[in-house]
Amino acid sequence: MTKFHTATDEEIMDGKTTDSYFLNALKAIEGMDGGEKEAVAEVGAYSLPSSYGYGVFLGLMDSLNLFKGKNVDVYAMEEGTFFFPKEVVMRVVGPYKEFCVFETPLLGLLCHNSGIATKASRIKKFAGEKTVLSFGVRRIHPAIAPMVDRAAYIGGCDGFSCIAAEEHTGKKASGTMPHSLIIYAGDQVKGWKAFDEFCDPSVPRTALVDTYCDEKEEAIKAAQSIKLDGVRLDTPSSRRGDMAEIIREVRWELDIRGFENVKIFVSGGLNEEEVRELKADGYGVGTSISNAPVINFALDLVEIGGEAVAKRGKLGGKKQVWRCFDCMESAITLDGAKPPRCSSCSKQMTPLLKKVMDGGKPLVKKKEDEAIREWVLNQLNSLSYP
Repeated sequence: MTKFHTATDEEIMDGKTTDSYFLNALKAIEGMDGGEKEAVAEVGAYSLPSSYGYGVFLGLMDSLNLFKGKNVDVYAMEEGTFFFPKEVVMRVVGPYKEFCVFETPLLGLLCHNSGIATKASRIKKFAGEKTVLSFGVRRIHPAIAPMVDRAAYIGGCDGFSCIAAEEHTGKKASGTMPHSLIIYAGDQVKGWKAFDEFCDPSVPRTALVDTYCDEKEEAIKAAQSIKLDGVRLDTPSSRRGDMAEIIREVRWELDIRGFENVKIFVSGGLNEEEVRELKADGYGVGTSISNAPVINFALDLVEIGGEAVAKRGKLGGKKQVWRCFDCMESAITLDGAKPPRCSSCSKQMTPLLKKVMDGGKPLVKKKEDEAIREWVLNQLNSLSYP
């Protein structure tokens, strides 16, 4: 047992994080016929969280690691591809006993990664060219902090706060100062000056300006105390009032004193709506990203022994998903069908489900996170947003 009540890589790979009823299913199918009949399972989301029009598919390489060495073939969308309700994002093919107990961890990997990446992309869409940083790892179990900040970065955040995510992304974590530094120092000016004197010069000189006094007053003091890159407003909700007006006042008072280049960053309980409404230079977004609604993917058997099957409410048979990336129009057909054409531009659509694993051997290499992020942002720019 681990110290922090988390599963090890080995326990996940061995199926020990599954739901217990899959062990019952495995015993039953092995008793019936050995569980050797080929099964085809598809993963898709028949609905998305309220107000979401799309999702970002993330977790492919984790899924391939889960299935490595098992007698299965996997077909999937490319990491970072946008998907829409009822589209298949992954197909698993093999003897059912090979992947029966891995449904639970597979869905967990895909649902959580995709949920965080999707929320981050939504916030980035509203922020536009303004900086968005993921600040939410204090709201989740530390064992998954690197995963959360990596998914947030891929989804569109320009940076993240968790230093453990550096190893996974190749990007340095972002952050300046906490309230505790100001409080420990005894007053704001002493804290700002200690930060400026002793912290690495590469760290932006962004002062926290809401610890004891009015944000406008502290922002002026900070700008007059050290050479500032920016100020951060992290005003608690009980004192916040009209945040847009506070930002406007701070901007005005800095500008009339010659500090036009000092940027204003806002953090603390932000979501998409607030990012859209507040006229700041950057945003630190925490809980709404780290605790983002998961994507409710489901895994459904659609073929057994070559025969199409389906539970109520689902469609049997292997399917292919097609996309016109110019128009972001989609189509779903049976696998092997003639490629459809986009109804908007008449171009032949691109198939999204491609073979990525053969007999437990991955056929694709891990893409750089930066490249996946660029793919997400390119699609985001092509997508009309509700």
